[in-house]
Amino acid sequence: MVRLPLTPAEVERGQRLGALLRRARGERSMLVTALEAGVSPETLRKIESGRVATPAFPTIAAIAGVLGLSLDAVWSEINQSGGGVTLAGSGRTAGERLAS
Repeated sequence: MVRLPLTPAEVERGQRLGALLRRARGERSMLVTALEAGVSPETLRKIESGRVATPAFPTIAAIAGVLGLSLDAVWSEINQSGGGVTLAGSGRTAGERLAS
């Protein structure tokens, strides 16, 4: 199966995802973070560097869980430029909607 080239928007979104994960990881070891999420350190490195712009949902869910990120916040951040990160359990209201 041939994979279609990524659009510029998908590439940019992947770069925002990588930056978000790097910021959330902070001083935490990439190796420890990856192992706790059940992914290889190489996979995490590629996602953080933007080389994997469209990682699988379970991979992002696992990494976000380890970093204490809300999936709503991850989705919102990568689909907009700018904005902050909401940690899991931070009380986002039901009226807040995901960016389309």
